[in-house]
Amino acid sequence: MVGHPRRKPDSLFADRGYDHDIYRDQVRARGIVPAIARRGTLHGTGLGTYRWVVERSFAWLHGFRRLRVRWERRADIHEAFLKLACCLITHRQLRSLCEPPIAG
Repeated sequence: MVGHPRRKPDSLFADRGYDHDIYRDQVRARGIVPAIARRGTLHGTGLGTYRWVVERSFAWLHGFRRLRVRWERRADIHEAFLKLACCLITHRQLRSLCEPPIAG
């Protein structure tokens, strides 16, 4: 169904770019608890933990020049390159876990 979401989230996580009382008030007005990091505070609240994983994954995908800018007109070909890149990234990660430690 197009339109309003089925249910309202309990909380909203945001980074320091949204550190302003106006945003907190708008979120509270909708009955949602804001969890917005404050500027100038130390890290450690857990905010940004999941975002970093996503940004790192996008960076790995952008390491493949063909995916950085979409040149293919057909979506199925682009999706095939995307899946191939994901397989290669997974292979690299698994290989790095299985390598024996270097004795120095």
